[in-house]
Amino acid sequence: MSLPASPANLRVNGDRLWQSLMDLAQIGATLKGGVCRLALTDLDRQARDLFISWAKDAGCSVSVDQIGNIFARRPGRNPDLPPIMTGSHIDTQPTGGKFDGCFGVMAGLEVLRSLNDLGIETEAPIEVVAWTNEEGSRFAPCMMGSGVFIGRLGLEETLAKTDEHGTTVGSALTAIGYAGDRPVPGHAVGAYFEAHIEQGPILEAEQKTVGVVIGALGQKWFDVTLTGVEAHAGPTPMERRNDALLGAAEVIQAVNATALAHLPYACGTVGFVTVAPNSRNVIPGQVKFSVDLRHLHAEILDQMVADVRAAVDAAAAKHGLQSEMVPTADFPPLAFAPHLVDAVRNGATALGAPHMDIVSGAGHDAIFLAEVAPAAMIFVPCENGISHNEIENAAPDDLAAGASVLLSAMVAQAGVASSTAA
Repeated sequence: MSLPASPANLRVNGDRLWQSLMDLAQIGATLKGGVCRLALTDLDRQARDLFISWAKDAGCSVSVDQIGNIFARRPGRNPDLPPIMTGSHIDTQPTGGKFDGCFGVMAGLEVLRSLNDLGIETEAPIEVVAWTNEEGSRFAPCMMGSGVFIGRLGLEETLAKTDEHGTTVGSALTAIGYAGDRPVPGHAVGAYFEAHIEQGPILEAEQKTVGVVIGALGQKWFDVTLTGVEAHAGPTPMERRNDALLGAAEVIQAVNATALAHLPYACGTVGFVTVAPNSRNVIPGQVKFSVDLRHLHAEILDQMVADVRAAVDAAAAKHGLQSEMVPTADFPPLAFAPHLVDAVRNGATALGAPHMDIVSGAGHDAIFLAEVAPAAMIFVPCENGISHNEIENAAPDDLAAGASVLLSAMVAQAGVASSTAA
């Protein structure tokens, strides 16, 4: 019979969590106080080695799968139960911060350590995972490790992906010693939680310590190409031009307009543009640019896509251009598992932490895991909402609160087999 654990006792050691984050941040530390630790580099190896040493010190068994994901498992009384899993990633952006992804892995490690401190044996195993190449900065696509784990991405084609220097994922894994042998797709998961900094300004503005993440925005990405005619900027009359950049500017305005028309959950972004021939006195003959559209509701996201397609067609017709709009990513809107969302909310309430429901606007490994297991996320504030930046910052007390909520939620799912906690 499972014994109850007092919610008042389910608190992590905040000082230890903070020190782990600071120690991890020394690997790839930048002069501006951030971290540059790209996936599958030697710095990534050093960070992986450190995580594994900490996990083993906490009494965990460690395994590595064929795409390099690291699993640290604390046994439960019933080894036949699927593990209650948490984790995130420890690779960073080229100019990244100390907390993006890393907080989720270190919070999971702190759950393991705190269970040891509290003398709690769980019914189901507890597992912490460090996913490979979540950021996608060195190798595309992003969320690579979790995508292969659930079978969304094929192993062989993923191992063949290259960076800008032609190095493959497979050779990079071998070079750093993390080409594991655990098979993919992966093992059954009883539940998956991911703790993360918000990467936005809402929690800080609302003065909330914990974000109870109820779901994630759907995302549709496209590469748009508009092709006109290169011509001399002087002799070519304005009315006789086929200016691809002029057409692109109108589409980019339409991306912004459709997002503004479908608030509050809409986002529309053009973040990548190339212009050819990119010469001062030549009318642009071709423009390629990205379109990133996001919304919580599928039907509205589809309408936003239709709005942008119409804008592409209109710009092409107006300026005499050829057009192409190619899908590059498609993630449907996601609602996290209600019973896990409730577990997060209950953990925040028991802790006395001010909290609110929130929607994730970014992609996270939890989005992939939700395809194969119940999943939920926990957000904590980050200073000024800034992330993917060397000045990224989070308060130690907020991080500790988020990790304590994670501990409570995981114990609620894993069950308490025995406890020596007072």
